[in-house]
Amino acid sequence: MNTSGGIIRDRHNAMVGGVCAGIARHFSWSITGTRVVYVLASILSAAFPGILVYIILWMLLPASAD
Repeated sequence: MNTSGGIIRDRHNAMVGGVCAGIARHFSWSITGTRVVYVLASILSAAFPGILVYIILWMLLPASAD
């Protein structure tokens, strides 16, 4: 786990906004696995809440400097 601070969006490995990549990087998880779990959770919750949470995190999480 990354203990040097909070979650930071990973622009280098981003597919859309880097939110899932940043979460995966922070917790030392697989980026692909994190994306798959997030998409499945979003679909199983009727998609809209997952999309809304992603957009909110995209706006609130700072982007990586690299």
